[in-house]
Amino acid sequence: MEVWGTTNKVTCLVTDGAANMIACGTELRLRHTICIAHTLNLIVKKALELTPVFSDIRTKARKLVGYFRSSTTAKEKLAQVQHDMGRPKLKLLQEVETRWNNTFHMLHRLVDLREPVGAALAGLQTDIPSLTSEEYNTVSGCLSLLSSFNDATVELSAEENVSGSKVVPLLKMLEQMLQEDITNTAAAVAREMGDHLIRQLRERLHTFQSMSIMSLATLLHPRFKVIGFFSSTKATEAIKRLTSECAAVIRSAQTPESDQPSTSQDAQPAARGSFYLVLRSIFIITTLTNMVCVYFSGNKLWRHLDESVMHARRIQSVTADATVEGQRFLSEPNIGRMEDPLLYWEGQKCIYPNLYKLAVGFLCTPASSVPCERVFSKEGEVVSKKRNRLSPNTVEKLLFLNKNE
Repeated sequence: MEVWGTTNKVTCLVTDGAANMIACGTELRLRHTICIAHTLNLIVKKALELTPVFSDIRTKARKLVGYFRSSTTAKEKLAQVQHDMGRPKLKLLQEVETRWNNTFHMLHRLVDLREPVGAALAGLQTDIPSLTSEEYNTVSGCLSLLSSFNDATVELSAEENVSGSKVVPLLKMLEQMLQEDITNTAAAVAREMGDHLIRQLRERLHTFQSMSIMSLATLLHPRFKVIGFFSSTKATEAIKRLTSECAAVIRSAQTPESDQPSTSQDAQPAARGSFYLVLRSIFIITTLTNMVCVYFSGNKLWRHLDESVMHARRIQSVTADATVEGQRFLSEPNIGRMEDPLLYWEGQKCIYPNLYKLAVGFLCTPASSVPCERVFSKEGEVVSKKRNRLSPNTVEKLLFLNKNE
């Protein structure tokens, strides 16, 4: 951090849940959160393990896909059957054990190619059994549950969009979608898996909305605000936290001349609000009155008490300013889902100057460490045995061009 000049500039450290990563965040005394993509991966994998019937179907499907991927004759037969049916030529996908969404894609492709695979197996001499009609129905019901998790993983692993503020709202919608899908599905195995998914989701992810970094990012997102929280209690806690953070920003920006109205405040009296101006006026008049009283009293006995009273009033004024600014922002209508929150704050930074500083700091938090891992994976592809003479500068330029084209 010292070499790269990022000391005191890190808003949040986002890593996987490994013990060494957690220890790293503790040692550096940084705000630390677990990668949401890794957490969703653990949730789904655990739910799959707790559903033995689905695990057996998954093992059977893995063997079936492995046969079509390893046998040239089976590949050609499947391609020929798809051609005869007038369908596009698609290949079956094999899962990767470490990533649950590969299991989702494998089963999804297998369901799509259900008829061609059955017809191809009928013309091949093999002992590999196909999935039964009941098993296909079970897989379809389970895929309906898992599709929401796949969409959430893709959404939260984005590189070019604000993602940290989406974690709490997406978890809320995941739970709602699971409850609806469980109610609508007819497969008993799918309902069992849905119950395991909801239980794992609540155990692991309800703590996210209690984390300051996530709750403040959600509250400062003009698309979500208080609507994105699971409960009104958590939203109220987040508002109190936001007021405290905003008051800290105001106090840190205060100067000895801060009691005088600034140019930006005079330029936008309507935007600041009449209530805000009344509070400021009362504070200035009261402060000047107390200063005159203390100056002319000449009594040192009351000096410490008078200073304490003035300090308390100053703190109350800062808190009132922070409360007014926060309430005015929260009372405005939410922006549309397709609108850019960063453009919103760029246009509102003069109206909400203190909240703008908080938004810049909190909305930059990524929800996942996947984009960082993609860079390392790409570096592994660039620096290979056939290109082992590349200099570090050349590798850096290649990666920069690859990720910014």
